[in-house]
Amino acid sequence: MRALVLVGGQGTRLRPLTYDIPKPMLPVAGRPIIARILEWLGRHGVCEATLSLGYLPQPFLDTFPSGEVAGVRLRYAVESEPLDTAGAIRYAAAQSAMSDERIVVVNGDILTDLDLGALIAFHEARGACASIALTPVEDPSAYGVVDKAADGEVLAFIEKPAPGAEPTNLINAGTYVLEPEALAMIAPEGRVSIERETFPQLVAAGRLYAMESDAYWIDTGTPERYRQAQLDVLRGLRPDVVVPDATELRPGLFLGEGAQLLGEAAGEVLLGAGALVEKGASVTDSTIGERVVVASGATVRDAVVLADAEIAKGAVVEAAVIGPGALVGAGALVSGAIIGHGATVEPGAELRGDPPS
Repeated sequence: MRALVLVGGQGTRLRPLTYDIPKPMLPVAGRPIIARILEWLGRHGVCEATLSLGYLPQPFLDTFPSGEVAGVRLRYAVESEPLDTAGAIRYAAAQSAMSDERIVVVNGDILTDLDLGALIAFHEARGACASIALTPVEDPSAYGVVDKAADGEVLAFIEKPAPGAEPTNLINAGTYVLEPEALAMIAPEGRVSIERETFPQLVAAGRLYAMESDAYWIDTGTPERYRQAQLDVLRGLRPDVVVPDATELRPGLFLGEGAQLLGEAAGEVLLGAGALVEKGASVTDSTIGERVVVASGATVRDAVVLADAEIAKGAVVEAAVIGPGALVGAGALVSGAIIGHGATVEPGAELRGDPPS
């Protein structure tokens, strides 16, 4: 089985961090999101995956020079212009000579423990042209909502309905099984949306099916859910997902090679290789990247601090994402914000809510 992973988006909800780093290259518990996705595909028998690239393609090529992750061979299809979801699938499938075979398609900002084999078996049993995985959520209005019959036939696919107008709380979970006939329905040129164009066509033809699953699922595209994805791994909620090159000192506390914890750590914490938490500093429910320094008197809570950043003396970082190489100055407060790659928060400054540009 071969797969196609859509990783061409701009990650606008995680700006300014994603001005320099494509969202699927951001780490979750020590591994890039895209690597986590490829590991999951490999566990389910996928032998080759094509990354559908558009925005900032070079970091993907640089990070995986061997062309393989977790036993999954990589191929790349780089769009010269945005083609939207179905257009990207059409282009990448053609570039990888997959247009005449069944393929698995995955959104590159979704982390899941879905049983992919069960989805394929469901698809085959119904003779579907296309099948999609569904997951229940509390607020479905931000997603593609799916109304289906008892046998799984999709009766309606409603992209981002108005709040309160959703017929169900089951949403498109971003994993599809597509037959060549489904690929052939995509218009041959230009931008095409699979959610707004291709799926409704398949519904009208009675050829789209959907399988509900309560497996772990998270959309990492917002700061809150990106931070949550880290803690879910550290808490052991995803038993097949490991924290690489780290020792678990107690449940939920992981230290990479050469990391030093001289201060306090509470809840779920990961210190990457070479990280230092000085005496008098505290870290709670956070991931600290490689070579990060959390200085004496600093507090880090519910945060992701990426490699080579520094949290200076007395600074407070909470509900935030700090970009690689960034500096949070002495006595500064960063709350609910995103700090970009290499940015500096001046000593004593306060940043709340909206991330700085």
